[in-house]
Amino acid sequence: MRIAPLFLVLFALLSPGRAMSQIVETHVMTGGPKGTYIQIGRDLSALGAECGRNLIVEESAGSLENLVAVKKRTFTQFGIVQSDVLEYVRTYANADPELARSIVGVRSMFPLYNEEVHVLARRDISSLGGLARRKVAIGVADSGTYLTATLILDILQVPDVEKVLVGAVDALELLKRGEIDAMFYVAGAPTKLFTDPSIDGSQFHLVPINDKPLLATYNAAEIAGGVYPFQPDGVGVVAVKAVLMTFDYRKDKNDYHRASCKAVSDFANILLTNLDRLREQGHPKWKTVDLAALPPGWLVGDCVKEGMRPDYELTCQRGVATLGSTAAPASKPVDQEYLDLLKQRLGGGG
Repeated sequence: MRIAPLFLVLFALLSPGRAMSQIVETHVMTGGPKGTYIQIGRDLSALGAECGRNLIVEESAGSLENLVAVKKRTFTQFGIVQSDVLEYVRTYANADPELARSIVGVRSMFPLYNEEVHVLARRDISSLGGLARRKVAIGVADSGTYLTATLILDILQVPDVEKVLVGAVDALELLKRGEIDAMFYVAGAPTKLFTDPSIDGSQFHLVPINDKPLLATYNAAEIAGGVYPFQPDGVGVVAVKAVLMTFDYRKDKNDYHRASCKAVSDFANILLTNLDRLREQGHPKWKTVDLAALPPGWLVGDCVKEGMRPDYELTCQRGVATLGSTAAPASKPVDQEYLDLLKQRLGGGG
């Protein structure tokens, strides 16, 4: 029963001498236990711990849950979200006004890495069109996989797909037992789930994704041969950008907003200062992070920019934490202020 945060807030309000910024909890919404998001969150948490900043890593269903949590959930300042969530919101906003409202006030923090769209299927399915009239796992509701699979199948107008709403771990077991024909899974390659040696390469393969209509929303990518034991040959796919998101906190609104803005600024500074270290010691996907690759349509938060400034003061006490430990608006121009600050801090780019 989580009563400590509420008690601390009340105590702060009754104790003028105690700074809210010292007690507010900080959380990041990630994904499932075998996905890339949670490992990225743990890397950030380990760095924060070295500076005395406690970042609590939360498992979640994925992008849609994370997006809503950043907007509505108390003490949740960060969430990792797929960039195609904007396209998804634009596509389905008329049928779901609440979905359209879910992005109001949400801000971009940093673009991260590309996540490859994996479609693991029976060998007789050679293209996404071959999913017609098949049973296909598309992830649980509110997950990034669900979002992307739904959008891709609609863009390509694949008919009569029997969509099975189930998580990736369960979907893989259903596929191996022959109860479904294919499964979508959106994750940065290599993803731990598909390193399972029991996946029989004579029965299953990654379906090539080379459909031109998808390139208006997704980037072309490739999963190299040998990345997974069952897939000896490389396969062309599409990828979506993972983005670290936050909220439009206003320091002049109240103590909670002020403290949360400070947390956002601190972690923006921590990530920028330690980017080379993340690339060397963190999850392999840090090596592909390009902080200048802002996805269109998202505004960057003012609290993020404050932490990016060269004169931002953050004092860290170095510890022994290890990276990876468990410790619908219209499209807008790229945020030039963000890019200028990035050039000042990193000498021209990510």
